Amino acid sequence: MAVVWVTGARGFIGSNLSRYLAQQGHQVLGVGHGALPREMAAKFGLSFWVNGEIEGSNLQQLLTRSGIPDVIYHLAGGSSVGLSVQAPAEDFRRSVVSTAALLEWIRVYVPEARLVLTSSAAVYGDGHLDAIIENGYFTPYSPYGFHKRTAELLCESYAHNYGMQIAIIRLFSVYGPGLCKQLLWDLCCRLNQFPSILRLHGTGHEIRDWLYIEDAVRVLIAAGSGASPAPFVVNGGTGFGTCVREVAMMLCNAWGQSPELQFSGQSRVGDPFALIADTTRLQTLGFVPQYKLVSGLENYVHWFRQTSRV
Repeated sequence: MAVVWVTGARGFIGSNLSRYLAQQGHQVLGVGHGALPREMAAKFGLSFWVNGEIEGSNLQQLLTRSGIPDVIYHLAGGSSVGLSVQAPAEDFRRSVVSTAALLEWIRVYVPEARLVLTSSAAVYGDGHLDAIIENGYFTPYSPYGFHKRTAELLCESYAHNYGMQIAIIRLFSVYGPGLCKQLLWDLCCRLNQFPSILRLHGTGHEIRDWLYIEDAVRVLIAAGSGASPAPFVVNGGTGFGTCVREVAMMLCNAWGQSPELQFSGQSRVGDPFALIADTTRLQTLGFVPQYKLVSGLENYVHWFRQTSRV
């Protein structure tokens, strides 16, 4: 049994990761924003939860409770391109300041622990039409992307200078039951109101690499085993891109409706045109996606309908 800490364990990816690790028999503790009653924490797989910032006093609470962790998954941070554009200083604090604080605390108190940083494909930015390799060029397109890249550079610095074992996973478009924001959530909310026309941002030709949440959890765990002072950097995606129009049509089919799709022709600020992962390095970990987009969207629609009835 391993001792695992998850920052941001209350979020979409963090809660799924924590639950899975607990089901595998590991002791999982978490820290992040928001009250989490003991009963709810247990549903997330957390044996202990600290409501607060990623700072020394809160991390010390986890250390006192569990002892030295084997691995720390750092999922706390900014989670929205749009919000980073509206409030860049807050996004910087969440993504960069929290990472710097965590790295320094690990260096001083638990240098033997492995750290897994959850980053984003947003670090690659715009101008990529083919699958993106990990050592390609970076042209972040939003404060969110710049801040994620800055957090990566901090991790690289601590790994190189202090020998810390670190893995960096650049997740692409993670989706699945429990995600209450972004395109799929918006589409389901509007379909639930029976519209005959769906008007969406952009051209509909924008391309994303969609990774189902259970596959994303498997990527994080697999990549964590490769943490090293190098550090180990890997894309978290499927290697397949699907345009927004096609995704919307697939979700509508799963819903059982065929509304007219219209697009504004104007993309959101900070959104690159295409983000597709080159998964060559990920495949060396033995990872193969278990979920096709069609079945993943069907699961999402089923979850939304069940949730909306509550």
